[in-house]
Amino acid sequence: MASQTQTHPHPQAANRPPKPPAVPKRSVKILMLHGYTQSGALFRAKTRALEKMLQKSLAPFHLAPTMIYPTGPNRLRPRDIPGYQPPEDGSVENDDEDTSDSWAWWRRDDATGEYRFLKEGMTRLAETIKEAGGVDGVLGFSQGGAASGIVAAALEEGRQPPSGEEWSWVKALRAANGHKPLKFAVIYSGFFAPPENLDWLYGPKIKTPTLHFIGGLDTVVDETRTQALIDRCLEPIALTHPGGHYVPINKEWVMPLVSFVKTQAEKNSEEAVAEPKI
Repeated sequence: MASQTQTHPHPQAANRPPKPPAVPKRSVKILMLHGYTQSGALFRAKTRALEKMLQKSLAPFHLAPTMIYPTGPNRLRPRDIPGYQPPEDGSVENDDEDTSDSWAWWRRDDATGEYRFLKEGMTRLAETIKEAGGVDGVLGFSQGGAASGIVAAALEEGRQPPSGEEWSWVKALRAANGHKPLKFAVIYSGFFAPPENLDWLYGPKIKTPTLHFIGGLDTVVDETRTQALIDRCLEPIALTHPGGHYVPINKEWVMPLVSFVKTQAEKNSEEAVAEPKI
């Protein structure tokens, strides 16, 4: 008969306390809004390093940021893009809207200053938020930064948009996020939206916590336009980086973002726990 070998646990093993269960990570869903002439895919490519650093830095705090990159519904033609120069020979270039990969959340009417196709842009965001099951925050660049301010304000309780089908996107946006305001908004080179029919978004001030990044050498969005949005936010945090019109992705400028997202995610989590159940 074959002998059976019995193994005995190490004498110290029996005295070791059991490992505590792993703390589950809390998801933090962030809507990422690209700038004018960009797309969701291009914006992700440009901010990939920021995304990775944010995920790595928040992991020790049991926070798992998930970035969602929609693309604006308004396709731009070559002549819609700043700096466009028509061909010198007078020929008409291929201006087919179906060939361009440049997009916008809305189009500004040069004659009136109104935002055309804003409803389409905001409806796209409502659809994206609904598919994601709601979002916690928004991060936007340039026109996407302005859109971030609009979304944050529109989701706040008590703001009343004008009447009419043109504003049906507000109801859709609120329903998509479960009638909950955002926990935070991060805005790079954003700006205030001046059309009078959007005044309801800025008065009273936006109370969603906001973090603003200003490019000290930005020649695309004048600092006064960015400051106008900052002035319409309640207790905003504003930082000026030494670059131009872009999202800085080096560690020095990502860490303030990490700290801000961590603070707002944890603060709102604590408030939810402390809220009495009825």
